Amino acid sequence: MKGNDFHKAITLRHLRVIAALSDLGLVARVSEALNVTQPAVSKQIAELERIVGVPVVTRTKNRLYLTAIGARLAEHAKQVLGQVDRAAFDIEAMATGVSGSLAIGVVSSVAPVLLPGTLSLLKGSAPHANVSVFEGHFVSLFPELESGALDVVIARIWQPRELAGIEQMSLHSEPLVVAAGRTHPLARAKSLEWADVASSQWILPQANSVARQAVDTLFAEHGLTTPTNTIASLSLALNLEILRVMPTLCLLPQSLAQSHAARGDLVILPLDTHGLLSEARCFWRTDRMTTGGTMSLFLKCLQQAASDVKTIPYG
Repeated sequence: MKGNDFHKAITLRHLRVIAALSDLGLVARVSEALNVTQPAVSKQIAELERIVGVPVVTRTKNRLYLTAIGARLAEHAKQVLGQVDRAAFDIEAMATGVSGSLAIGVVSSVAPVLLPGTLSLLKGSAPHANVSVFEGHFVSLFPELESGALDVVIARIWQPRELAGIEQMSLHSEPLVVAAGRTHPLARAKSLEWADVASSQWILPQANSVARQAVDTLFAEHGLTTPTNTIASLSLALNLEILRVMPTLCLLPQSLAQSHAARGDLVILPLDTHGLLSEARCFWRTDRMTTGGTMSLFLKCLQQAASDVKTIPYG
């Protein structure tokens, strides 16, 4: 199909279907996610293929796989839908005159991954909204959320559970990796076992934190005790500098570690963390939500930023 015909024929419905299909794979799941019937999803796929003029999916039993053209179309669809969502942020903020204040608690391993994009969206839509950010670990931040001193807490979770009076929203999943400085004795290792690093010097979370409990459990699952030669630190900036000047190991978010590894600042060791603390969630008190206010807009911006992290590949 020629460009002008494509522009006239393609709709947001088509884009939503192909974007959802790239993530979910099954017509039934796309149907549920978009709240439409399965025949409606199949119809949109057929229309897309007529518009494009070539197949966008291949079928294997009950599952659909995107062709190379379908995958490229899904990438563009997600970008377009992201722009539509951002337009909605701007319009809502302008219409409601959002200008309130928000206090955000966040763990350090999540802050650089999710907050810059979130705050960029929020301030772009509501420049007069005031935001304060407080870093800590979940054990210290959660009481502040319960008391009302914080409006939102964003943290990596371990053993998720329901919390009375608290709403939760899953944001994204990103593994932690083990990082070391370029001159670390293990930096050139091609394969490692956890027993090989148990006696190393580590930067670990504080002893009373949820993250530390998860790390303790990880070592225990490998029949090991948690390293005793440790530095307890929440500061990513400090931790990165320690890795540079000392033979130390540290757990870092994969995207952050990859970024620094690409610059030659550190190396990622070949160790499987088995999904340790991989899921990030935000928490807020049910009674603090106000439709159309700063809180509501912030959560929408946070969802969009998390979606961007999922769909924009590293590199």
